[in-house]
Amino acid sequence: MKLGKIIAGLGLIAMVVVLIYGFTSGDFSREGAVLTGMPWGIVTLVDVYTGFILFCCWIFFREKSLLVAALWSVAVLVLGNLITCLYVLLALVSTRGDWKRFWMGHRA
Repeated sequence: MKLGKIIAGLGLIAMVVVLIYGFTSGDFSREGAVLTGMPWGIVTLVDVYTGFILFCCWIFFREKSLLVAALWSVAVLVLGNLITCLYVLLALVSTRGDWKRFWMGHRA
């Protein structure tokens, strides 16, 4: 679990840093239009959002409250892997070494 916490924490920090960089140095609308205008840009977006949707399915499985699961899922779809890292880190901390509870949530 310690390694998982380290990886999730480093991922969270990396995502915060690159998002700050992107929003302060780039033009989201203009660069997004270029990205979606390229075949591999579309492939990349479909790939990323397929992963997000699968992760959101796990959130809905783990969480007892549909509202909580929905809020986490919206956050994932808007802010991406910044939120997936945060969710994993919080899940690892809250389950205190219990892998079954980490994966299964309230169903464990």
